[in-house]
Amino acid sequence: MKKILMIALLAVAGAFSAVAQKTAVVDMQYILKNIPMYESANEQLKQVSEKWQKEVEAKNNEAQVLYKNYQTESVFYSDEMKTKKENEIVAKEKEANELKRRYFGPQGELFKKRESLMKPIQDEVYAAVKDVAEKNGYAVIFDKTSAQNMVYYSSKIDISDLVLAKLGYSK
Repeated sequence: MKKILMIALLAVAGAFSAVAQKTAVVDMQYILKNIPMYESANEQLKQVSEKWQKEVEAKNNEAQVLYKNYQTESVFYSDEMKTKKENEIVAKEKEANELKRRYFGPQGELFKKRESLMKPIQDEVYAAVKDVAEKNGYAVIFDKTSAQNMVYYSSKIDISDLVLAKLGYSK
């Protein structure tokens, strides 16, 4: 009986020591918004995205103009000419879709541009979070903006300002 009680007591003590790990919360959106380089990169991405969107819209407009012209003039075309015009329209639409995919697709130019601009900033932030965590003895750090299952946190455990200070920025 004493042996079972001792094992249970040790198990409970072990569970409490595991729960007693130091945790903290960071707000990555807050941190990134306070880094001028991040805001600059976002602005660059916005400008490039708008430029590429205009190119895609121009191609789509060209296809629409060809289609409208075809609709109004198709009564005057021979079957051969109709087929040729239809193929032109399809080719222009395909060209617009290809351009859109190349710029905005999953592995498109915008994705690559975002990665090249943002990854160095994010790597620097994550390194600062890790450094702050190690120096302050935190075993677990949650990002409050992406932790969907976080119901509550105390602002006392938010180390976002420490991370910004580590990066050399202040609020």
